[in-house]
Amino acid sequence: MAEPTTNPIAPTAAKPGVLDGVRVLDFTAMMSGPYCTRLMADLGAEVIKVEPPEGDHIRLRPPRRQGRSTYFAQLNAGKKSLALDLKKPEAVALVRELVGQCDVLVENYRPGVMQRLGLDYATLAALNPRLVYCSISGFGQEGSWSGRSAYAPVLHAASGYDMANLDYQEGDVERPLKNGIFVADVLGGSLAFGAIQSALFRAARTGEGDHIDLALMDAMLGLLVYECQEAQFPAERRRPLYRPTKAKDGFLLIAPVSQNNFEALARGTGHPEWITDARFATSQEREHHWGALMQLLDDWAADRSAAQCEAEMNAAGVPCSRYFTVREAMKLPPLVERQAFQTIDDGAGAFQVPNPAFRFARTAAHARGSVSELGADGPALLGSLLGLGEERIAALRESRALHVRG
Repeated sequence: MAEPTTNPIAPTAAKPGVLDGVRVLDFTAMMSGPYCTRLMADLGAEVIKVEPPEGDHIRLRPPRRQGRSTYFAQLNAGKKSLALDLKKPEAVALVRELVGQCDVLVENYRPGVMQRLGLDYATLAALNPRLVYCSISGFGQEGSWSGRSAYAPVLHAASGYDMANLDYQEGDVERPLKNGIFVADVLGGSLAFGAIQSALFRAARTGEGDHIDLALMDAMLGLLVYECQEAQFPAERRRPLYRPTKAKDGFLLIAPVSQNNFEALARGTGHPEWITDARFATSQEREHHWGALMQLLDDWAADRSAAQCEAEMNAAGVPCSRYFTVREAMKLPPLVERQAFQTIDDGAGAFQVPNPAFRFARTAAHARGSVSELGADGPALLGSLLGLGEERIAALRESRALHVRG
């Protein structure tokens, strides 16, 4: 079990959620869609995760304990699981009935899949005109690339993100760098979450839902704020970057962005003469002599610990941080004080998952504690929402349209 880093968020548990009463049909798998819908669950929405009989593939991903994936749990905490075989007409008919009881549908299948199933926006909006329907894909729902498979690393390569990052490296690096952090998925999921809230707001005012077409490729280009402009208007010289400063026992990042920051840096390091040094007098001159400034910082830090450097810079008012591992960062005071992590239990033990980065004064925003087993909520959901009795549910299980583990 992971070492607890905060207490469970008891005080906010009694608060209402912004999305209390909103019901979501979640046809997403892997990361981008589940990230979006977990944010909705964190705000109180009832999220029904519709999974194939074999379950979301992330259920098999490590870290695992007793057959349960904490990776899956972080992305799907607070959701209910309904396992349907959508190749069966009975399962598709159930979805169409459920749509009438839902406010939002989110899917991240390859474009065209939902249409072939008869679950596209036009079909379902005819059944529920208020439905907010969000489609997340690599390259959008239409166009010459819409049919391409696209996971986050593919989007990182296609969008220019990886090559932009390569261009920022020093030395003779030719091969794009590996990246195990799925930026496109988290970014796209966050944008989908925001778009859905906008569409829900409009639906509340007009009674009319909408179809959101979110492309992860577009999201990645939106992330490259400077790089999109530099691609059109190439700079005369490379943009200087803050790099790790090496202390005697580790590294830290010092970022004197403004003139005030730089002057505070000079005083904080005990070198006020840097302020009047012609090489560093203005931001333009500092850019011209960036390497020299970075070397001076290395020289200053060489006989100090990273913690000492950080303390001296923070005392001087210079933006600065040591480099921490994720394990270390999870225990840092600001995260503990903000109750940034929630303790949940998936049946194999307790562990920590991040809460949303935002807080509300009047409503709750935190991970919900339950992690459903595959299909565990199916019979109860079909009974409460569609009024199906035991015999009908048994027949659906017998036909293999509905799967319930155990």
